[in-house]
Amino acid sequence: MQKSKQLTTEDIQNILKGINYPGFSRDIVSFGMVKSISLTETGADLTLHINTENAETLNQLESTIREKLSSAGIASINLNITKPAAQPAQQQAVQPKPIPQVKHVIAIASGKGGVGKSTVSINIAAALSKKYKTGILDLDIYGPSLPMLVGDTRQPDMTSDKKLVPLEKFNMQLMSFGFINNENAPAVWRGPMVSRMTQQFFEDVEWGELDYLILDLPPGTGDIQLTLVQKLALTGAVMVTTPQELALLDVKKGADMFAKVNTPVLGVIENMTHYLCPHCHETSRIFPGSGGAEESKRLEVPLLGHVYLSPELAQSADSGTPYVLKYEESPITAEFHKIAEELVNLAEA
Repeated sequence: MQKSKQLTTEDIQNILKGINYPGFSRDIVSFGMVKSISLTETGADLTLHINTENAETLNQLESTIREKLSSAGIASINLNITKPAAQPAQQQAVQPKPIPQVKHVIAIASGKGGVGKSTVSINIAAALSKKYKTGILDLDIYGPSLPMLVGDTRQPDMTSDKKLVPLEKFNMQLMSFGFINNENAPAVWRGPMVSRMTQQFFEDVEWGELDYLILDLPPGTGDIQLTLVQKLALTGAVMVTTPQELALLDVKKGADMFAKVNTPVLGVIENMTHYLCPHCHETSRIFPGSGGAEESKRLEVPLLGHVYLSPELAQSADSGTPYVLKYEESPITAEFHKIAEELVNLAEA
């Protein structure tokens, strides 16, 4: 008991700083979840605000807190975990903010998975990096692909003020949840925590001076996309689709979401338009339809380009080298450079 009386609220807070929120490499204090700490004659009273309904997460967190504090000699622990009070609508509205020292932020989005959006993103970024200071941020927290696309699994360093330093490779600045989640564990989180992690990538990464930051979004119109358009000032978004009607139906939803929040759609890219033979360069159609042309016409935005389907595109992704850097003379590389220059013209307009 004597030991518990010697502890201060600062001591307790330091103990809590060693407790990470389940599934994250970030502690509950830095997340702002610890709202009050007070000492009692027999121990301590704690109040935490956590916006989740996941009973397993709450139970795990409570068990860890009690174990850590008990080990420190606190005999009685009164732990109160509540959801934060809803803020008035006028307080919730936050003006989107730019990322310091980053001139243009372009989101690469799709309405569904499997359309090659990440491959398109890394190759656009690599094409831009030939002339401009470029970064790429992989925002797919559930299935980050950037570490494989660039063949790098290093963990980022941190500055003295606790900001993440992007990795540098291929003359690009790189950041992904995959660089942080070094245990390669599956991410199973609810919306509020996904939104919080997304916001952390905007605010707690030391990008330095960049002309272009490419955001590789997860597919769909979920929490990450909504956090993005509410918090971050975007230059615009690019929609990636494939020719068939099924992909077109989904990409419409994504494009319409950006329109509702006044984020301009800069253009459409149709991926997997044809199969390109790596030997004779003859093209053959794989999917029916002309989804890219139809969607660009509906949105009244440019069809930025057609990207052929080629085995080397998949091989370059698996080998960790962007296609445009590995096959510099390919017609597909020429198409990516054309797309990149079109984006530069649109961003600077």
